[in-house]
Amino acid sequence: MRTIYLAAALAGMAIAPAMAQSPAPSSVSQAGTVADLATLCDPPADSSRRLEAIAYCQGFLTAAGQYHTAQHPAGGARPPLFCLPNPPPTIAQSGLAFAAWARQNPQYNSEPAVEGLFRWARTTYPCPTPTTPQRPARGGTAR
Repeated sequence: MRTIYLAAALAGMAIAPAMAQSPAPSSVSQAGTVADLATLCDPPADSSRRLEAIAYCQGFLTAAGQYHTAQHPAGGARPPLFCLPNPPPTIAQSGLAFAAWARQNPQYNSEPAVEGLFRWARTTYPCPTPTTPQRPARGGTAR
């Protein structure tokens, strides 16, 4: 959990106190909760700060993804939390998908934004389970 909080700090995102979901964050610079980030990632079409909100969302997702990659390098000791497909989704697709997931999972609305983001990523892009090679049976037939 500490790593997740550090990811948010390193990304330059301030984690605000948990707040109830509102139609739109009072400021585009706040993504303290899952609900806040979801609103920023899919703001109302008539919002005067729509483009700013989407840019904030995409920056948040990019920074969190880069931090995850740095903490879980390919072939490293720590397995990744999630595994993107090839080709990966665009950052815009990811923001919209996260917002849709948040609407379908309101029980996480007051959770810190970065924790919810990683929860969504783990659910949406699970890593394949490693397969162990099968060992030959002992006492096989003589040649």
